[in-house]
Amino acid sequence: MGKGKGRNRGFQRSTVGAAGGQAGMMQQLQQMQEQMAVAQEQLAVETVTETAGGGAISITMTGDQKCTDVKIAPDFLEDMDAEMLQDMLLSAVNLALDKSRELAAERMGPLASGLPF
Repeated sequence: MGKGKGRNRGFQRSTVGAAGGQAGMMQQLQQMQEQMAVAQEQLAVETVTETAGGGAISITMTGDQKCTDVKIAPDFLEDMDAEMLQDMLLSAVNLALDKSRELAAERMGPLASGLPF
């Protein structure tokens, strides 16, 4: 085999030294951290709302899973027993949590896919 032939076949030698590659990776990571911080700030103010009981109960949450509002239609309470109300609230809260997590995944997913490793 001639000198240089056959060795490293299919691989290009980097013109950037290892230190340059590490610096580039560190810069990418820093940019991603900044983008993630912005996305987290946005999630803290972005809201989702879910309902249960045909809209009689409404739960609003932020993208970072903080409950910000609970609404119960007054006429819904007239015919409601405590156990049924608890079940409806639980259902609405869990639906809102799921929706909030989906929102977070939509916002944060593209950032995680850009990781350089």
